[in-house]
Amino acid sequence: MKYTVLGAGAMGLRLGVLLQEAGFEVDFVDTWEPEVNTIKEQGGVFVSRDGQGRHLVPVNIYFPEEYKGNPDAYIVFTKQMGLSEMLERCAHFFTDKQYVVSGMNGMGHIEKFDKYFAEDKVIGGTALIGTVLNKPGDVDFIGKPGAGSMHFANQTEKPDDTTHQIMDDFKKANLNPTLTTNFMGTLLSKIIFNSVVNTLCTMMKIPMGEFIQSPTAEKLSRQLINEAYDVCERANIKLLGTREDEWETVKYVSEVGNPLHYPSMYQDFSKGRPTEVDYINGYIYDLGVKYHYEAATHDFLRNLVHLAEFAGNFDLASYVEQVQNS
Repeated sequence: MKYTVLGAGAMGLRLGVLLQEAGFEVDFVDTWEPEVNTIKEQGGVFVSRDGQGRHLVPVNIYFPEEYKGNPDAYIVFTKQMGLSEMLERCAHFFTDKQYVVSGMNGMGHIEKFDKYFAEDKVIGGTALIGTVLNKPGDVDFIGKPGAGSMHFANQTEKPDDTTHQIMDDFKKANLNPTLTTNFMGTLLSKIIFNSVVNTLCTMMKIPMGEFIQSPTAEKLSRQLINEAYDVCERANIKLLGTREDEWETVKYVSEVGNPLHYPSMYQDFSKGRPTEVDYINGYIYDLGVKYHYEAATHDFLRNLVHLAEFAGNFDLASYVEQVQNS
């Protein structure tokens, strides 16, 4: 099969490069000018693994307006905030035969996909794979080859031959995919994981391994997990595992899988970019409100992240001058 990656950031590059190295034809499309221009100028993307072995991998990358490819499936890894623009700019080359596959963080993307693709062509998923975009055209794969895993489910919860072919291709690329028939449960399980690890590591500016060593890590994690499971039970969403399973996943990935990894939310926060907290903790809280349940800790953390974003971009010098002159 032929794939086109929409969003050549950290995760988009990792999946695309691994599929390309496994022998599949892959194109990349992005709207971020520094990324597209840098990769074109370099003739590819520089790839490292855990900061070592940096080498140039030739890839084909395009702006949406210049792309003329016709893939079997799109792999989408944009930030939630930029997805609408990406899809609008790419809509001219979508066809009714193409599939869309995504392991994006947070929730809010499925409704946007449904505007352009039939439900039986939408495959949602999750990715427990650490990757860092060091700068435009330079990506670092975290973990040994084969590290991490992915879960997928058809929006219709009825896998077809193309879905199974995509999963086989992903296996050949060493992405460790698992196919389920529980769409919302699959997506929410990762959101709950991110609502703990991404948000708390971002607020404390620490990697996952440092977080899990804290004597308060388990208590904080379980509080967030329990609230999220309370929400899902009220929304009649059956998750992939139990509350205990979710805690064990947080513990294992933080201790063993990616202990040196700074989650993607921190990568955005540290560079002064908006985070996806509204699509993670905020989504859990907003879903709970629909079912007359207040996940207050998730809402508190969402607002705390927004306060940190505000403080990080606040012009303190100008404010001090303004106060002194008033």
